[in-house]
Amino acid sequence: MTMSQRRTRPTHRGRRFDLRATAVFFGLLATALIAVGFAVRALAPVVQRRPVWVVVLLCVVVATLLAHGRRRRRLSAARIARRAGEALEQATTTALDALDAPAPAPAPVPVPARTYDDVPAPEETYDYDVLDPDEFEAAIADLCVRDGCARVEVVGGAGDLGADVTALTPDGRRLVVQCKRYGDDNKVGSQDLQRFGGTCFTVHEADVALVVTTSDFTAPAVEYAEQCGIVCVNRDALLAWSGGRTPKPWAAGAYEA
Repeated sequence: MTMSQRRTRPTHRGRRFDLRATAVFFGLLATALIAVGFAVRALAPVVQRRPVWVVVLLCVVVATLLAHGRRRRRLSAARIARRAGEALEQATTTALDALDAPAPAPAPVPVPARTYDDVPAPEETYDYDVLDPDEFEAAIADLCVRDGCARVEVVGGAGDLGADVTALTPDGRRLVVQCKRYGDDNKVGSQDLQRFGGTCFTVHEADVALVVTTSDFTAPAVEYAEQCGIVCVNRDALLAWSGGRTPKPWAAGAYEA
């Protein structure tokens, strides 16, 4: 009686170890890592401004992992070199684009509103004929700053009750100024002085009330101002004050229109 022999499955031979291919792979991998390290160190400032470098480095790492995961396929030294070259070329192109790109414009710095307590005294002489009423009020405020007044403020506008500029004189008195930007043929009349006289002392609590104009005052206006203690500064007196040729208008008896 003969026994049938059991067939055995043929055993597959293991893949032959190729020392040369392995050495070439690790050599290229080390070269690529060194090159990436130098590139990252040299382009660190660009990486800070352009986060796209992070994406590029991640792409290189992912490509290396994918290449390592395909060990079942026969690796070609030429293929690895080609892929590494493409990755380095792409990284170099991205770096050059980042260097050529213009730097972002700096954010605009907000400019604070002008105050009259922290600005230097003006040195120019204004041409009052070309100023509009608002600019004329600002010019009078500048003159007050120049001559040592503190807490200078332009308050002219709707509901100002006759006060255009307020300040404290160097000796601590409260100064209230009304500005009249008039033409040569339009004088400040007594009605203007009466309206200002009704508020400058009682409402604004002025120690010194001042009416400044680019024109002149009528005789009734001057008479009313003298009765109420309001200082009138006409065009000639304004130019003298602006040029520093006369005492300050809040000085006792400085001007008479």
